[in-house]
Amino acid sequence: MKKLFNAIIQLLLVNLLFAAPEERLIKIVIAPDHTDWTYKVDENVKFQIAVMKNSHLLSNVNVYLEIGPDKMAPRNTKTLQLEKGQITVDGGTMKVPGFLRCKVTVSYEGEKYEGVATAAFDSQKIKPETTMPDDFVQFWDTARSESKKIPLDPQIMLLPDKCTNLVNVYHVGIQNSRINQRVYGILCIPKANGKYPAVLEVPGAGVREYTGDIELAASGVITFQIGIHGIPVNLDPEIYKGLASSSLMRYWSFNLDNKDEYYYKRVILGCLKSLDFITALPEYDGKNLAVTGGSQGGALSIMTAGLDRRIKCLYSFYPALCDHLGYLNGKAGGWPHMFINPKSATKERIETSRYYDTVNFAKLIKVPGYYLFGYNDTTCPPTACCAAFNSISAPKTIVASEETAHWLYPEQSQKAKNWILKELSK
Repeated sequence: MKKLFNAIIQLLLVNLLFAAPEERLIKIVIAPDHTDWTYKVDENVKFQIAVMKNSHLLSNVNVYLEIGPDKMAPRNTKTLQLEKGQITVDGGTMKVPGFLRCKVTVSYEGEKYEGVATAAFDSQKIKPETTMPDDFVQFWDTARSESKKIPLDPQIMLLPDKCTNLVNVYHVGIQNSRINQRVYGILCIPKANGKYPAVLEVPGAGVREYTGDIELAASGVITFQIGIHGIPVNLDPEIYKGLASSSLMRYWSFNLDNKDEYYYKRVILGCLKSLDFITALPEYDGKNLAVTGGSQGGALSIMTAGLDRRIKCLYSFYPALCDHLGYLNGKAGGWPHMFINPKSATKERIETSRYYDTVNFAKLIKVPGYYLFGYNDTTCPPTACCAAFNSISAPKTIVASEETAHWLYPEQSQKAKNWILKELSK
């Protein structure tokens, strides 16, 4: 599965994607009674449930059923016996726009199996709970102005073993918003003489190495795939494992009570400095620049496009860091779910979160975007994603994927690639 996935993902960062669930002995199939899984507020939904083994319905099986709003406590729970392996249950409705999820758990021969389906209720009307600070734009303009005073001082090293007959591959380090504080990434440039469009690829959450997007570069696009932690991205994998379990564990919570020192301030400024680096390359065509990423990278792509007018288009899939205050108002917030425990919501943290909420950057976007989310995603919940997407006034293509969670189908990745290449060709 991983090898197949890696082969077909060309535009997208492979390490951002979560592979589709592996096949298991018992399959739980759940579907709302509307084929498009969408409903109006106050409209009733019925969930059709089937439990199967070897492609046949499994008789006399006990299932535990939970139905409730996206990421909220279930409002309906019960245990049922399916004599013929299938049943239709009344899921009720929603009184406000959102998503209603049905989760079914089956225990069979000592193993636990789960299935979910999520119905959308007027999702295009979901509004964010966070608000934009009055000085939001000024805050980021000031931060960027200070960052621009720091020279890029690029350190570029050719990686001969990574180069192909079409693409040169480099490990790059540039200075970020402070002297000796760096952003590292893998730069891929087509070998043929010419000027090329460029794509900045921003990463999903975690600590890892990066290999660059060589395949996309081979099609005639400069790609710069960056990390966010200020460490080289070509080290031994064991180093990243150690950092992830020690000094970088839960990095997304570092200095959350101080908007000027929060971890993501340096990260966002690093994305903007990466654009400075790309646009200074002699091979760059000077006009066609895109940004893309998923999950944490989906948030960073929206943030980068919102702040930098050099971006001409973006592709963001299941973005994180959306509508942090959702949990304080009875609805799902985005990863990292910083206020899922209300006790963590101090005045200082709430204030900081508003400067780093994907929703508020989404309001600033002026260029076409391609956006994708999964109804069954519990990492970056659809409620939070839609709060951000619905805040965008620029041209947008929103792709709702009814059955996926925090992963993509290969066909979706290919369509996204085709879209962004078409935009860059303009």
